[in-house]
Amino acid sequence: MTLQPLLQASPMIQAHAAAAIAALLLGAVQFVLPCGGGRHRWMGMMWVGLMAVVALSSFGISSLRQVGPFSWIHLLSVLSLALLVRAVLAARRGDIAAHRWTMIGLYLGALVITGLFTLLPGRIMGHVVLG
Repeated sequence: MTLQPLLQASPMIQAHAAAAIAALLLGAVQFVLPCGGGRHRWMGMMWVGLMAVVALSSFGISSLRQVGPFSWIHLLSVLSLALLVRAVLAARRGDIAAHRWTMIGLYLGALVITGLFTLLPGRIMGHVVLG
Protein backbone atom coordinates (compact mmCIF):
# COMPACT_ATOMS: atom_id res chain seq x y z
CA MET A 1 0.00 0.00 0.00
CA THR A 2 1.32 3.42 -0.96
CA LEU A 3 -0.23 6.88 -0.94
CA GLN A 4 2.12 8.10 -3.68
CA PRO A 5 -0.40 7.76 -6.57
CA LEU A 6 -2.98 9.76 -4.62
CA LEU A 7 -0.45 12.39 -3.58
CA GLN A 8 0.51 12.83 -7.25
CA ALA A 9 -3.14 13.19 -8.33
CA SER A 10 -4.89 16.50 -8.87
CA PRO A 11 -6.20 18.40 -5.83
CA MET A 12 -9.76 17.66 -7.00
CA ILE A 13 -9.12 13.91 -6.94
CA GLN A 14 -7.42 14.21 -3.54
CA ALA A 15 -10.40 16.12 -2.10
CA HIS A 16 -12.83 13.64 -3.66
CA ALA A 17 -10.97 10.65 -2.20
CA ALA A 18 -10.55 12.25 1.23
CA ALA A 19 -14.25 13.11 1.47
CA ALA A 20 -15.25 9.62 0.27
CA ILE A 21 -12.99 7.87 2.79
CA ALA A 22 -14.21 10.13 5.61
CA ALA A 23 -17.85 9.49 4.61
CA LEU A 24 -17.21 5.75 4.47
CA LEU A 25 -15.78 5.75 8.00
CA LEU A 26 -18.33 8.17 9.49
CA GLY A 27 -21.19 6.24 7.87
CA ALA A 28 -19.96 3.00 9.41
CA VAL A 29 -19.88 4.69 12.83
CA GLN A 30 -23.43 5.99 12.29
CA PHE A 31 -24.65 2.45 11.59
CA VAL A 32 -23.30 1.03 14.86
CA LEU A 33 -24.28 3.89 17.19
CA PRO A 34 -27.85 4.39 18.41
CA CYS A 35 -30.06 6.36 16.03
CA GLY A 36 -31.81 9.59 16.94
CA GLY A 37 -30.70 12.35 19.25
CA GLY A 38 -28.25 15.17 18.92
CA ARG A 39 -25.13 13.09 18.20
CA HIS A 40 -26.87 11.19 15.40
CA ARG A 41 -28.17 14.43 13.89
CA TRP A 42 -24.78 16.19 14.11
CA MET A 43 -22.89 13.23 12.64
CA GLY A 44 -25.57 12.87 9.98
CA MET A 45 -25.16 16.50 8.93
CA MET A 46 -21.42 15.94 8.68
CA TRP A 47 -22.01 12.83 6.57
CA VAL A 48 -24.42 14.64 4.25
CA GLY A 49 -21.84 17.40 3.82
CA LEU A 50 -19.09 14.90 3.03
CA MET A 51 -21.32 13.11 0.53
CA ALA A 52 -22.17 16.42 -1.13
CA VAL A 53 -18.43 17.09 -1.49
CA VAL A 54 -17.93 13.61 -2.97
CA ALA A 55 -20.75 14.08 -5.49
CA LEU A 56 -19.91 17.67 -6.43
CA SER A 57 -16.17 17.07 -6.71
CA SER A 58 -16.82 14.24 -9.15
CA PHE A 59 -17.82 16.85 -11.73
CA GLY A 60 -14.24 18.13 -11.64
CA ILE A 61 -12.89 14.67 -12.48
CA SER A 62 -13.14 13.70 -16.12
CA SER A 63 -10.74 10.81 -16.63
CA LEU A 64 -13.56 8.65 -18.02
CA ARG A 65 -15.05 10.68 -20.85
CA GLN A 66 -18.14 9.37 -22.61
CA VAL A 67 -20.28 12.46 -23.25
CA GLY A 68 -18.06 15.54 -23.34
CA PRO A 69 -16.24 15.65 -20.01
CA PHE A 70 -18.83 13.37 -18.35
CA SER A 71 -19.34 9.64 -17.96
CA TRP A 72 -22.02 7.32 -16.56
CA ILE A 73 -20.57 7.80 -13.09
CA HIS A 74 -21.69 11.44 -13.12
CA LEU A 75 -25.29 10.23 -13.27
CA LEU A 76 -24.64 8.55 -9.93
CA SER A 77 -23.44 11.90 -8.60
CA VAL A 78 -26.67 13.61 -9.66
CA LEU A 79 -28.70 10.76 -8.16
CA SER A 80 -26.68 10.93 -4.93
CA LEU A 81 -27.36 14.65 -4.55
CA ALA A 82 -31.09 14.09 -5.12
CA LEU A 83 -31.15 11.21 -2.62
CA LEU A 84 -29.31 13.29 -0.01
CA VAL A 85 -32.09 15.88 -0.26
CA ARG A 86 -34.73 13.13 -0.06
CA ALA A 87 -33.12 11.59 3.02
CA VAL A 88 -32.84 14.90 4.87
CA LEU A 89 -36.43 15.85 4.05
CA ALA A 90 -37.65 12.41 5.16
CA ALA A 91 -35.88 12.82 8.51
CA ARG A 92 -37.36 16.29 8.98
CA ARG A 93 -40.85 14.96 8.19
CA GLY A 94 -40.36 12.16 10.69
CA ASP A 95 -40.47 9.48 7.99
CA ILE A 96 -37.73 7.44 9.62
CA ALA A 97 -38.19 4.39 7.38
CA ALA A 98 -37.65 6.43 4.20
CA HIS A 99 -34.70 8.22 5.82
CA ARG A 100 -33.10 4.95 6.95
CA TRP A 101 -33.43 3.14 3.63
CA THR A 102 -32.31 6.12 1.58
CA MET A 103 -29.20 6.52 3.73
CA ILE A 104 -28.43 2.79 3.61
CA GLY A 105 -28.85 2.83 -0.17
CA LEU A 106 -26.57 5.84 -0.52
CA TYR A 107 -23.92 4.31 1.71
CA LEU A 108 -23.93 0.98 -0.11
CA GLY A 109 -24.43 2.29 -3.65
CA ALA A 110 -22.53 5.56 -3.72
CA LEU A 111 -19.69 4.60 -1.37
CA VAL A 112 -19.20 0.85 -1.01
CA ILE A 113 -20.08 -0.45 -4.49
CA THR A 114 -18.69 2.55 -6.34
CA GLY A 115 -15.63 2.47 -4.09
CA LEU A 116 -14.95 -1.12 -5.12
CA PHE A 117 -14.81 0.02 -8.75
CA THR A 118 -12.02 2.44 -7.84
CA LEU A 119 -9.87 -0.59 -6.99
CA LEU A 120 -9.85 -1.81 -10.60
CA PRO A 121 -6.45 -2.03 -12.32
CA GLY A 122 -5.30 1.31 -13.69
CA ARG A 123 -7.33 3.40 -11.23
CA ILE A 124 -5.57 5.59 -8.67
CA MET A 125 -7.10 3.93 -5.61
CA GLY A 126 -6.28 0.55 -7.10
CA HIS A 127 -2.63 1.60 -7.14
CA VAL A 128 -2.92 2.98 -3.60
CA VAL A 129 -4.49 -0.12 -2.06
CA LEU A 130 -3.18 -2.93 -4.26
CA GLY A 131 0.16 -1.47 -5.31
